[in-house]
Amino acid sequence: MPKILIVEDEDVIRLALRRLLERHNYQVDEADSVQKALSSYNVNDYALIISDLRLPGAAGTDLISKTDAPVLIMTSYASLKSAVDSMKKGAIDYIAKPFDHDEMIETVERIISAARAEHQPNTPEPNSNQRKQIADFNGMIGSCKAMQQLYDHIRRAAPTDATILIHGETGTGKELVARAIHNQSTRSGKPVICVNCAAIPETLIESELFGYEKGAFTGANANRTGLIEAADGGTLFLDEIGELPLEAQARLLRFIQENEIRRIGSVESIKVNVRLICATHRDLKDMAHSGRFREDLYYRINVMKLELPPLRERGKDILELAEALLKNRCEKMRKPLMHFSPKAIQAITTYIWPGNIRELENAIERAVILCDRKEIDNELLDIDLELVDISQIRGRRNEQPPRPASNTAAPERRKPLHADPSEDLSLEDYFQRFVLEHQDSMSETELAQKLGVSRKCLWERRQRLGIPRKKVSSRSGT
Repeated sequence: MPKILIVEDEDVIRLALRRLLERHNYQVDEADSVQKALSSYNVNDYALIISDLRLPGAAGTDLISKTDAPVLIMTSYASLKSAVDSMKKGAIDYIAKPFDHDEMIETVERIISAARAEHQPNTPEPNSNQRKQIADFNGMIGSCKAMQQLYDHIRRAAPTDATILIHGETGTGKELVARAIHNQSTRSGKPVICVNCAAIPETLIESELFGYEKGAFTGANANRTGLIEAADGGTLFLDEIGELPLEAQARLLRFIQENEIRRIGSVESIKVNVRLICATHRDLKDMAHSGRFREDLYYRINVMKLELPPLRERGKDILELAEALLKNRCEKMRKPLMHFSPKAIQAITTYIWPGNIRELENAIERAVILCDRKEIDNELLDIDLELVDISQIRGRRNEQPPRPASNTAAPERRKPLHADPSEDLSLEDYFQRFVLEHQDSMSETELAQKLGVSRKCLWERRQRLGIPRKKVSSRSGT
């Protein structure tokens, strides 16, 4: 049973984390400061140390130099810049508070598994170097679990001629993945033809893909080679294949089955050798069941499916992507190298990015154009932090509907301030307990800073949860 040491001065967080880890079969010890951790335990005996960044006395990062165990740093959103700095000091990773239970367990398992593999030299390396080479070679950035899996799938699938289906939201980089597969394949020296099926009118899509013979229809004054034929020997990438008309789908199915095409107006078929990669943001299986996409074509193209994660689910990859894009835009516009302010970092890492990487790229390009200093603030990114909700930031899957703001209901929800947390301490539970425990000793500004939210967001959540703000007069007894 792996041993974990928790170093956290907030009782509610420490006890909630302990319960969570023990439910997942970890042996847990705890301390409320770095000094107590060092004096009470042998810190080298643990598979992992989870420490808050800000502690009474020494900072949590001081443990890094005192132990051989990996150190996971916890920090509020207001301290993300400090968290990045802590990783430069040697922290294995960081996680934001209030933490999501699933993300915490996933992070702990990943760190402990990686540490075990490192200490077992006879265990086959999980292709981490090959994954990095694939990413670097194709200009791909990111090391989250989903991206690591993607790199591995690219490495395995690229040398084959299997048809690939790439699924992901708009702006996640589906064409970049398609080009990465082509570049790693035996066809890398041949052409890769990219076609956006949604950008070609329905009346022209068949002639564009399959070509036509002179006189096949009005205006066909000469023979024309289709895009499939032009990709002979190489790769054809059909983006947004879900937009392909049903008639064109039937012709495409024959091409996949027989490796041949027939130009419009021709009586002869042409043999072609083309690797097919398709991409879509739609649910093709659902479309097939409802008759909007040919079911036989769906099963033909869904040989190897690659899932691209949305940007909001890629964790610290977001900041890494943002910094790489910032450097790239500064160089292209011949401007001095810029950096993000702490508020800009908070905005970038907490915004949900509905437009994914494309939206991030546009926001950074706009900021570089408008910025006349070396530091980019969040105003230039045009991201409104007041519109970002904590539950939205953490991506909770089972979000409960907002509770009505009623002052009379608040006393019923209050629990003993120093009682053990419940088995499933949610983000709203944590918020409520923290405010009730500390509002007598902290100002609204201090509460907001500790929780990593703005004063406005703190006020709104008080109203939503029915937690009245105590007046100064009531504290003094007047």
